[in-house]
Amino acid sequence: MALFDLPLAELRDYRPEREEPADFDDFWTRTLAGAQDAAGDPAPEFRPYPTGLTAVDVHDVSFAGWGGHRISAWLVLPRGADGPVPCVMHYIGYGGGRGLPHDHLFWPAAGRAVFVVDTRGQGAAHRDNAGSTPDPYGTGNAQTPGFMTRGVLDPEEYYYRRVFTDAVRAVDAAAAHPAVDGDRIAVSGGSQGGAIATAVAGLHPGVRAAMIDVPFLNHFRRAVTITDKNPYQELVLFLATQRDAEERVFRTLSYFDGLNFAARARVPALYSVALMDEVCPPSTVFASYNHWGGPKDIEVYPWNGHEGGGNDHRVTSLAWLQA
Repeated sequence: MALFDLPLAELRDYRPEREEPADFDDFWTRTLAGAQDAAGDPAPEFRPYPTGLTAVDVHDVSFAGWGGHRISAWLVLPRGADGPVPCVMHYIGYGGGRGLPHDHLFWPAAGRAVFVVDTRGQGAAHRDNAGSTPDPYGTGNAQTPGFMTRGVLDPEEYYYRRVFTDAVRAVDAAAAHPAVDGDRIAVSGGSQGGAIATAVAGLHPGVRAAMIDVPFLNHFRRAVTITDKNPYQELVLFLATQRDAEERVFRTLSYFDGLNFAARARVPALYSVALMDEVCPPSTVFASYNHWGGPKDIEVYPWNGHEGGGNDHRVTSLAWLQA
């Protein structure tokens, strides 16, 4: 691993033009309205979940996502809090699931709720992060192994349309619990989770802050040309075999590019970037950061790869959110 992207001085000013379809806003307005109609607005289900832990209360949550499909989540609350508490929405990295509630004690220890959202169809790639939410929707095109090319020939069919919609609806599910202060909800995530958090911040008006770490799904055209690491490599393999699909693929991806969501966000954001990150290249992260439409800060980790700032950055994130 070595420095392979632009120098830091250039990265700080890197703000490429966005590839944004003319109907971007209409697409997402229609998508979210359709999800609400399909769900029929049933209340989320909060089932007390025994953990043996004495400092938190845990609920196994089920709520209606895209297409009315049931999405699983954990709600972990600090026990004995005086009144509703702020909540951090946490979205998961590529291939992972919500795991166990015991994995998500950092924010409750700081007096905040955490709402950990399963990613549909994922959760079998990491031994300690199992998922429990299927993706029952089938798409017709051939695909490379993974999720990046599932339905990639049509934005209506693309996998991340469903994922981002689930994530937006999760905010409303969290706010529905009486122990959560619905006016103090932040979104967070790393890698794929950072991409999801970016999308939610750009789509949901109720979000108040965003913590976006080494985010994925940004500036697709550059990403696929400067890294040969998965998951972006899934797109390269698809294009190498589906040689006439380039225009359709990048048109679809333009509806899901983090740059377009970042430009719509207005809340404060804390980003992190690692300059040796070959999975989510630094220029793609700075492209998102520099298009962010609200107040923003970024922590730079010059000597790290995709692990980013690790636990040191969690401490930084806590201080930032408490400020």
